[in-house]
Amino acid sequence: MAGRQPIAALAWIDAAGGGCECPGKDLGGHGAQRSQANVSWQSGCGDRMIFEFDVPTARLDDADESVFEAARESARPPANPLGVRAEGVAEGSLRRGRHAHRNMWEVIERDWTVYVPAAYRDTEPANLIVFQDGRNYLERTQAVEVLDNLIASGALAPTVALFVQPGDIAGQAQGSQAVRSLEYDAITDAYVTYLVEQLMPVALEGLNISRDPQNRAMCGMSSGGICAFNAAWTRPDQFGLVISHVGSFTALRGGNNYPSIVRQNAAKPIRVFLQAGAGDIVNSVDHWPLASIQMALALSHKGYDVRLEFGKGAHDFKHAAAILPQTLKWIFRP
Repeated sequence: MAGRQPIAALAWIDAAGGGCECPGKDLGGHGAQRSQANVSWQSGCGDRMIFEFDVPTARLDDADESVFEAARESARPPANPLGVRAEGVAEGSLRRGRHAHRNMWEVIERDWTVYVPAAYRDTEPANLIVFQDGRNYLERTQAVEVLDNLIASGALAPTVALFVQPGDIAGQAQGSQAVRSLEYDAITDAYVTYLVEQLMPVALEGLNISRDPQNRAMCGMSSGGICAFNAAWTRPDQFGLVISHVGSFTALRGGNNYPSIVRQNAAKPIRVFLQAGAGDIVNSVDHWPLASIQMALALSHKGYDVRLEFGKGAHDFKHAAAILPQTLKWIFRP
């Protein structure tokens, strides 16, 4: 494994003020995570600016770095072969449930799924990763197959995964996710406190889970991405690892303030992986690609162990799925 190396990037990003909602256009380039690399992109409105940033990061071996690089090059990155369970690899087990609790106003219900790897032994504490919007990670990133393959190969220690759905208000249609933004986008400790004190004791009952925050990760996409960071930021005693895919560090419920909050506070023992894309949302609320860049720069400025994978993709799971095995290796590395 190579040591920390500076990774420079030049990104053309939309500079329209106040709410360009036009699709972007790729103008060529070489991916945003190599030294002297560039991504050229222009909004449909014709406004653009060039932004050079340098986010030093720890690198994996050449084979894994080549996967990262290939995924940056395309808005539709190639599928990761580790998303298909290899022949002879034992399947982990899944158990499911539905949890109900009362918030200040309503009874909230949600589905959850727990993955336990075949290699799990109750004599050894397992890593933990909690996926927000859990069903999407199960179906769109092949997270279970990825975990099976990585654990079987020894690339990842036995890791239990908790896939959590956003909450439904009791009595409404199951899957309505009526409180998703309230849970995920709010920059308070309410949701992570619910996870730690109410859901996890039920879903993880009987499992030997590491208590070390450096073995416990939060992962999410979009609002789930800022949720993952917020959980670690407010409860670093519980979660020390963060994976954010096209995270909404934006003006939905105050998440746009996080770069300044990070810069103005002492560093916390958190490792952060950010994935973003030039084709992400740009609208009257905020600028999603720039928001992730600002987060990466703030974290880097404070000396955090951070990686930004900035590609050409949109607000979806394609880039996330293409690099999930490498992402898990990076976030759980010693």
